[in-house]
Amino acid sequence: MEKIIDIDENIQGQALSLKEKKENTRKLFIESYGCQMNFSDSEIVASILADEGFNTTQNLEDADLVLVNTCSIREKAEQTVRKRLEKYNAVKRINPKMKVGVLGCMAERLKNKFLEEEKIVDLVVGPDAYKDLPNLIQEVDAGRNAVNVVLSKEETYGDIAPVRLQSNGVSAFVSITRGCDNMCTFCVVPFTRGRERSRDPQSILKEIEDLVQQDYKEITLLGQNVDSYLWYGGGLKKDFDKASDFQQATATDFAKLLDMVAQKYPKLRIRFSTSNPQDMTLDVIEVMAKHKNICKHIHLPIQSGSDRILKEMNRLHTRQEYIDLVANIKKIIPDCSITQDMIIGFPTETEQDHQDTLSLLEEIKYEHGYMYAYSERPGTLAERKLEDDVPEAVKKRRLAEVIARQRIHCAYRHESYVGQTFEVLIEKESKKSDQHWSGRTTKNIVAIFPKENYKIGDFVMVRIDQCTSATLLGQAIEYSDNN
Repeated sequence: MEKIIDIDENIQGQALSLKEKKENTRKLFIESYGCQMNFSDSEIVASILADEGFNTTQNLEDADLVLVNTCSIREKAEQTVRKRLEKYNAVKRINPKMKVGVLGCMAERLKNKFLEEEKIVDLVVGPDAYKDLPNLIQEVDAGRNAVNVVLSKEETYGDIAPVRLQSNGVSAFVSITRGCDNMCTFCVVPFTRGRERSRDPQSILKEIEDLVQQDYKEITLLGQNVDSYLWYGGGLKKDFDKASDFQQATATDFAKLLDMVAQKYPKLRIRFSTSNPQDMTLDVIEVMAKHKNICKHIHLPIQSGSDRILKEMNRLHTRQEYIDLVANIKKIIPDCSITQDMIIGFPTETEQDHQDTLSLLEEIKYEHGYMYAYSERPGTLAERKLEDDVPEAVKKRRLAEVIARQRIHCAYRHESYVGQTFEVLIEKESKKSDQHWSGRTTKNIVAIFPKENYKIGDFVMVRIDQCTSATLLGQAIEYSDNN
C-alpha cells in the first residue's frame, strides 16, 4: 500500500506554476491529491502539456483546461475530489469554454461512469495514458468526450523529463517503478495502476543527473513498491523467469540501483518510498548502511498487528516475520527510524486483533505513522468477499486508541534526541515563524531552528534542545560536510 498524503490536513490541490513559453497560449490548472506518485505524475502531465501549448495558472477562473489527479485508496479521498468537481462546475457556468478532466486512479476505476455521473467532466485519463493527452484534448476540442484508461505493460514515462511543480528547488521525486503485484485484499492499486514494471536504470540516472545540475540536494526514489524494482531489459516483473540467462545475470534489482545512485552522487541525499515487508531484502539495508548519503529511514507499512487479519489482507508475511525484519534493520543500522501504515477496523477485526495491533505498536515504538479507519473500496477482494462488519463507532474508538499510542511513541522517540546533533537539510521557512528555518533530518523528522545566515538548500548541523511529538527544536552550530 502506498503512503498517503492526508488531504484533510494537507490539501495540496493548489495550482502549479510552470515557466511560461512564449508560444503557449492556453492555460492549465492542475490539482493533485493522494500519494506521492500522483504528485510526481502531475509533473509529467505538465511537461507533456507544455509541449502542447499550455502554461499553468494559479487562477482557476483563467483556466482553459482544469485537471484533477485523483486517489482511490480511501473513500474520503474520492469524496474530496467530488467536492472539487462541484467547485469546477460553478466556475464552468461562468466560463463554459473551460474543459475539465479527471486523471489518476479514480479515473481508471470509474472510467465511462465518470462522464455519466459528473456532467461537467470532458476527459477521463488513467495513470498509464498521459502520453495520449494531446490526442484526447483534440477530441475534447472537437466537442467529444474522451477516455483512455488502458494500463501498460511497460514503464510509460521514462523518456519524459518532469516539470518540477511547486518545487522548493531542494528535493524532488524520481519514479522508478509502477504498479503492484501483491494483491492485498484492501487495495485498489493493482487494478488502477496495473502490474509491476520497472524503469531503465540509465533513464533514472539521467533524470537524477539533471536534478543535480539544477542544484537539487535530495531525491526520493518512488514506487508503489520500490523493493520490487527489477530491470532486466523491460517487461513485467512476473515475466522475469522467461528472460534469457544473460538478462537474468545482468538484471538490476533495487539494492543494486540504490548502490549505483549513492556511489555516483555522494553529495546527494537519497530517500525511497514505499517498501513492502514481504519484498524488502537485507541487501537493501546493507547498501543503506554502506552509504552516508542514504537516509536512515524506512517507511514499512504493517497494516495490522494481528496474524489473522494479516492473512485476511493477503499480506504475505506474519507479525513475527515483520518483527524479525525490523530487528535485522536495527542490527545493521541501529539508528534507523521506522514508520508505519495501519488500517483499523478491517472486516472481521475483533477486540483481540485490535489488542494485537496495540501490542505491536508497543514493541516497535514507531517514529511516526499513518493510521486510517478501513473504508471499503469497490472492486477489491475484501469488498467482494468480506462484509464490512466492524461498526463505525468501534472503528473510530480503536483508531483513536492507536493514534494516541503512536503519539506517545513519537514523543518518546523525539525526547531521546534532545542533546544530540543531526544533519538537517533546510527546505523552507517555518510555518509558525519567519525567523526560523524548517528542514528534515536523515531520520525524516522535521527540525526547526533560527535562520541566522543559513539559506534554503544548506546542510546544517543542528543541536536539538527541545521537542514536541511532531518536531525537533534546536540551534544550528555549523555547516555540514555535505555543503
